[in-house]
Amino acid sequence: MNALATVLHIIAILGTGLVAGVFFAFSGFVMQGINRLPAAEAARTMREINVTAVRAPLMLAIFGTALLVTVLAVLTVVGGPAGTAWWTIAGAALYLVGVVGVTAGANVPRNDRLAAASDEDGPALAAAWDSFRPGWTGWNHVRTLGAATACLALVLALL
Repeated sequence: MNALATVLHIIAILGTGLVAGVFFAFSGFVMQGINRLPAAEAARTMREINVTAVRAPLMLAIFGTALLVTVLAVLTVVGGPAGTAWWTIAGAALYLVGVVGVTAGANVPRNDRLAAASDEDGPALAAAWDSFRPGWTGWNHVRTLGAATACLALVLALL
């Protein structure tokens, strides 16, 4: 593996680990803390978090890492060492499917439905939260596992 590929792998490992940590924090205690609030207040809190989440720090971590693992997979296919190829490709696939795919297909649609709930109608907002939370959190566990296993696969590729 050349020096550039090694540096890219290390940055990808840091990116996948960082994203896994963010998702772990949400699964581990953020959602549990928000859920201790009255349901309508919890919904409002999560909506505010969702507004701030789509800014540079998190978006760069998630999608910058997605770009990086894609580049690594392509570089590996066109000329990477045979022993590391499968771990790198597996890491990229785990990240792209388990993080980007799940985010786009499961978490963002739930965020959108929560955002669409009427802020004026407290009981409807509370019902929206009660519908939102279990599925969103479950899929967030999947994202956590996807990012963490991608990180592990990329580490194994370097070994």
